Amino acid sequence: MKRIWKPVNNAPKKELQLRFLRRLSRLLNNGYPIIEALDIIQWDTQLKPVASSIIASMKSGSHFDEALEKVCFNQTITAYLYFVRSNGDLRTSIEKCMAMFEQRMIYTKKFQETARYPIILLVIFAVLLYFVKQSVLPSFIDLFQNSSETASTVMLTMGVIDFTVRFFTILILILGLGFIIWQFNQKKVSIDKRIRFYNLLPVYRQYKTMEISFLFAAHLSSLLSTGLSIKEILVSMSKQKKQPILAHYASLLTAELSRGIYITGLLANLPLFDKQISAIFQKNTDAEELEKDLSIYAEFQTEEIHRKIMKAITYIQPVFFLILASLVIFIYMALMWPMFQLINTI
Repeated sequence: MKRIWKPVNNAPKKELQLRFLRRLSRLLNNGYPIIEALDIIQWDTQLKPVASSIIASMKSGSHFDEALEKVCFNQTITAYLYFVRSNGDLRTSIEKCMAMFEQRMIYTKKFQETARYPIILLVIFAVLLYFVKQSVLPSFIDLFQNSSETASTVMLTMGVIDFTVRFFTILILILGLGFIIWQFNQKKVSIDKRIRFYNLLPVYRQYKTMEISFLFAAHLSSLLSTGLSIKEILVSMSKQKKQPILAHYASLLTAELSRGIYITGLLANLPLFDKQISAIFQKNTDAEELEKDLSIYAEFQTEEIHRKIMKAITYIQPVFFLILASLVIFIYMALMWPMFQLINTI
């Protein structure tokens, strides 16, 4: 257990990781070599431990992404910068990686801000529901015990509240337990089974398709600019371990090319893969044009991911408030309906 959580505890804060990437990008753009840039970053006392550790790792022969991994940088960063080993363009890769990581931080912060008030209201409503069930409704039963019809309505209300509480409690427990089990065991599940599982989740499937398609297009376009062939690029993608689905697809595409079959047919049939990429390959036979189109596609996909995630986040509060309002109305009716029935019997 200690081994599992140690990297998380030692990881620099995400804001600090982003600041490190910004400083490094600025220095590289000003013409500083990587080691000299890292030396200058040590001027910042908060970044000094990170920079000194990275310098030591790189001087001992580690790649830049490996050095970042040793100081527990976010996997999104280390996975993206892995391909610097092949394209050699550290400056551009850091800029793109920084933009992607910053967007993810914005999504997380926006989600937390959006979900904060609904969670507080949910806790308040749960306390109110418990008070109504334990104190108010039993008092109603004693008050209306002479009216069997009214008492039965109160009992029915208590039964519905019990069912609602148990349903949401069990649902939360199942989702929480399922998430924990998946986090600890997902690496043991084969890639094919993982892909099939993701494909069963409508909303997550759409996000995963956009993410994998973006990563494939972004990495392929950057590596094409180095003059590598498509097969060489796919072999490089298949060797990396940080993005297993991308590596799996790269292996399948490499095998297809080894059989002398062009990859457009397989691209069109891969789950969690945008069909537009296959259309781009069908359109372009020239490597330069293919690189250009894939680069533009990656930019458009970045904008589309941002638009859809922000739109989904804006739906959280209205949907939750609608559900909560419905439950409040139900509780109100549960309290008032027995009184209406009693009044009608007078």
